[in-house]
Amino acid sequence: MKKTFIICILTLCLRPIGFAQSLDSLQQALQKTTNDIDRVKTLNAISDQYKYTQPKLTADYALKALQIAQRIQYKKAQGDAYLNLGNAAIISGDYPKAMDYFLKARTIFETEISAQSDEQLASKASLAKAYGSIGIVLAEQSNYAKAIEYHLKAVKLYEAINDPKKSAQVYNNIGVAYKAQLADFKALTYFVKALKLQEKVHDPNIGITQTNIANCYLKQKNYAQALIYYNQAKTSIDKHPDVRALGEWLNNMGLYYQQAGAAEKAIEIWKKSIENSQSMGDRFAQADTHLYLGELYLSLHQFSQALFHAQTALQLASELNVLEQKMAAEKLLSDIYTHQNDASKAFAHFRLYSAAKDSLNNAESIRKGLEAEMNFEFEKREVLQKEALQKKELLMQEQAKQNRLELIFGVLLALLLAGIGFLYYNRMQLKKHLTLQKELAEYEQKALHLQMNPHFVFNCLGSISSFIVKNGTHSAVKYLAKFSKLMRLTLEYSKQSLIPIHKEIQSLENYLELEQLRFNHKFEFSITKDKSIEDDLALPPLLLQPFVENAIIHGVIPSKEMGMIQIDFSIQDQSLVCSIQDNGIGIQASRAIKENSVSVHQSMALDITKKRLQMIASSMAQKAEVIIEDLTTLQAGQTGTRVILHLPIQYLDNKLVSHTDNLAS
Repeated sequence: MKKTFIICILTLCLRPIGFAQSLDSLQQALQKTTNDIDRVKTLNAISDQYKYTQPKLTADYALKALQIAQRIQYKKAQGDAYLNLGNAAIISGDYPKAMDYFLKARTIFETEISAQSDEQLASKASLAKAYGSIGIVLAEQSNYAKAIEYHLKAVKLYEAINDPKKSAQVYNNIGVAYKAQLADFKALTYFVKALKLQEKVHDPNIGITQTNIANCYLKQKNYAQALIYYNQAKTSIDKHPDVRALGEWLNNMGLYYQQAGAAEKAIEIWKKSIENSQSMGDRFAQADTHLYLGELYLSLHQFSQALFHAQTALQLASELNVLEQKMAAEKLLSDIYTHQNDASKAFAHFRLYSAAKDSLNNAESIRKGLEAEMNFEFEKREVLQKEALQKKELLMQEQAKQNRLELIFGVLLALLLAGIGFLYYNRMQLKKHLTLQKELAEYEQKALHLQMNPHFVFNCLGSISSFIVKNGTHSAVKYLAKFSKLMRLTLEYSKQSLIPIHKEIQSLENYLELEQLRFNHKFEFSITKDKSIEDDLALPPLLLQPFVENAIIHGVIPSKEMGMIQIDFSIQDQSLVCSIQDNGIGIQASRAIKENSVSVHQSMALDITKKRLQMIASSMAQKAEVIIEDLTTLQAGQTGTRVILHLPIQYLDNKLVSHTDNLAS
């Protein structure tokens, strides 16, 4: 009977995927759950457990789980809820609704797998379950080709996640679908595949598979092989008791003995089958077995026994309102009365048989119409999905090409990065070394300016004393005020890494005015700044003073002419250019006259300044240098020295200008 193998499918496919918790423990866990993620998982687990006994509660808990999962955007839990709702619909016989739920679950899990989610393995198992469930609905609609297609999708996923038990169950379902199409050889092939996997994992459902294999051999009239597998199935069922599986085995074993010509043995087995069906209250199975016995007794011309079993089958079929069994029972009663030459009763039951057959045909036509409509909708969805998958595959192919190119470039990039990393490491080590040198130079420079030049300080103090004697207190106070201001500025700027350019100009003006007083206005000076230079442009403090001091002491003072010192700030080639020019005796003459007169302090100041420039150039990857020119050697009749400093353009926020940002390290 059709109903028999459908029950077999549901038994195999709707078992839990490994959730062993009892309903009591799950209900307790639900009461203690405080977060939505654990709560929705527990609700789905409870829903899954109730499907065996109360499909309404299965649907209720699944709906609660679905609502929470949708609210928190938990896709995996949404898909599991749809699976549970579909199972409840199958058990309730609402196959269109079941198909709708399973298709929704399939869409969610396919999206989750393609998105490489964190629960990808669990999503694959759930997607396989969705495929298998769709296959069950399609088989119920007699769309066996599509049912097999989805079962194959399911088994492919189960094999990918290494779940042999579930793979075996789906192989069994594929075999049942092929058997319904009368493709017995293919059915046998898949039953054998299922059996091999079940033997490996010691699956308690192995008895059902062995019975299915035996049935295939029985249909081929290979009685020896059929008996071998029937015996193996009985051993397995005894080891793992299952009254429903035992009932299937007894009915099929009776058919075996009937075909083998052992009528008495068949009767004995079928009577045991009736007792088994009565023990679990399965009136449908009882009606089937009574029909088998009635047909056998009729073939043996034991009409009273045949009549008893036919009438019992009719009574059970009427109580269950199963048209297929009522039709078979009425046909059997008509045949029995025909053999007894009771024409009136034979005709009466034949009319009832014809009426049941018409009703069954009408119901079958309606069912097929609904199935055709459902299959059309399903095919329509399949076409749309196939088009979407084709587009997706094309995108994936393009992505694969891109990935290959990216892999090649990635390897090359990795090698390049490794080389850069090595160079960077060496650079960082060098930078650390240079940083230490820079800090040392800065501290030395700060110390130098904090201490000032002893000769300069002593000369200033001497000048102050001389002014007190010669020029009175007013000039001395003026000199002392400028000296105090210069000392204060020097101490203030020595604490900063950068100062605005107008502060540097102010400091230089103060220093030059003080030197003018010191040397009785032996020289004049001018400081100019290009208009393009912004107010927040900055430079390191106390960087120019040593060069200005050299211009005064070694250039202007030894000269007999009135001295002139020109300081100019400008922007050239994205650099700040500071020019210090005097009309003194020049570098060569200064060395010749005072070869040994340069103090240690002054030499240190110039050396440290040059080191600072080197550090700036290294850290900023920009030009920071000093150029000293003897104007006497450049042009006849011209005297003096020109010092040109090239500095990176910086601002008070310690950032380089935009065009040099990429060079900073």
